[in-house]
Amino acid sequence: MALDNKRIRERLVEKFGAEITEWSEPYGLLTFVCPKDINLKVLQFLYDDQELGFTFLTDLCGVHYPDRTGSEISVVYHLHNLKDNIRIRFKIYTPSAKPDVFSASALYEAANWMERETYDFFGVNFIGHPNLKRILNIEEMEFFPLRKEFPLEDQKRTDKDDEMFGRG
Repeated sequence: MALDNKRIRERLVEKFGAEITEWSEPYGLLTFVCPKDINLKVLQFLYDDQELGFTFLTDLCGVHYPDRTGSEISVVYHLHNLKDNIRIRFKIYTPSAKPDVFSASALYEAANWMERETYDFFGVNFIGHPNLKRILNIEEMEFFPLRKEFPLEDQKRTDKDDEMFGRG
């Protein structure tokens, strides 16, 4: 039997039940949300299960949702089953005040730098990461630039002509 989104969902519901929520299939890509405390259990199951076999981590990134009080930061995983050529996406949410998430770098070596980049730009603390430090920004930076907590422009600048930007 060919692996499809319906079967993947069935296997995940068998294993994790109602812990996995927000099922959707935008553009045919099976997407779901799980609690951050079980992200490694879900990843390990998707990797180890003979039928599922999601052994390739395509991408791992962060997203900041400032209006989601208590779960402002999301970590998004994109996984690929190379044998059946099927991809899935799943998300976890964490508060920006304490963005602690278990590291996937022991399971997927590719997660190492992706987690460092997510830490660098969003401040996600990947617990168990072997070398969690900034990768693109300077070490002295005291904020995380892709969080939407800061205005895109310096509001005190006087050398800009607003008419040039369609604002005057």
